[in-house]
Amino acid sequence: MKIKKLKNIRVLLHIIFLVVLATLVSCKSKAVIAEATATKKMSADKIVSNHYAVKKEFKTAYIKADVSYKDDKQSLNVSADIRIKKNEQILLSLRFFGITMAKALITPKEVKYYEKSGNKYFEGDYTTLSKWLGTDLDFNKVQNMLIGQAFDDLNDGKYDASIEDGFYKLNDKSNKNTEKAFFFEASQFLIKKQEISQKSKNRMLKVSYPSHKDYPEVILPTQLIIEALQDNTATKINIEYKSATFNEELSFPYSVPDGFDRIFID
Repeated sequence: MKIKKLKNIRVLLHIIFLVVLATLVSCKSKAVIAEATATKKMSADKIVSNHYAVKKEFKTAYIKADVSYKDDKQSLNVSADIRIKKNEQILLSLRFFGITMAKALITPKEVKYYEKSGNKYFEGDYTTLSKWLGTDLDFNKVQNMLIGQAFDDLNDGKYDASIEDGFYKLNDKSNKNTEKAFFFEASQFLIKKQEISQKSKNRMLKVSYPSHKDYPEVILPTQLIIEALQDNTATKINIEYKSATFNEELSFPYSVPDGFDRIFID
């Protein structure tokens, strides 16, 4: 196969967003969870402990979702089949009118991705993604972020706690070059928004969770809104669940079609 070198940040965004699409879980659910407004001051430690009390017990999940993608050059609507083996691997298949157009396989060690529209594929570890975001990134952080938990382990950080727009806010104090903020509602301390930004480099990644539902295995967002800004290029993804099953035996088939060109991102 041919090998090409590509510096376009758009390719990196595609990889990030395929990772971001990777862990959406749905099932027969209860009603949308009622949320509460933050009014009383609370310590950062208490907010963290309350957030980690949210249930998240599942081993595998098979999910179908609707996804809309928009950047400055295109707007797409696709369906997604998602297979998850918790803490081990995630397989995402994107389909357009039933035809698989792209696949991504994410493990704790690497990210693999191919897309048919350009006959390209990518294989690499999390170094490139971490460099782009300006923060260490790994499988667990991505998984936590996408099932409605803080992408960082909040027990390891130092945070200022405040109330902003009716949410409890934790502001990371550990890195002057990268700003991180986490917002929680006040009933079950479900995460409502989390942000990473580097203002000096005009970079931003924000994930918002408009509402949540209570499932037998987990409490999860019903919708994810993912927004990114890189070099004045804005990208937005909206994800909604359709159906899912939990704790079944799943396979994770992935292979790059013949004739595809490998890409590298500086």
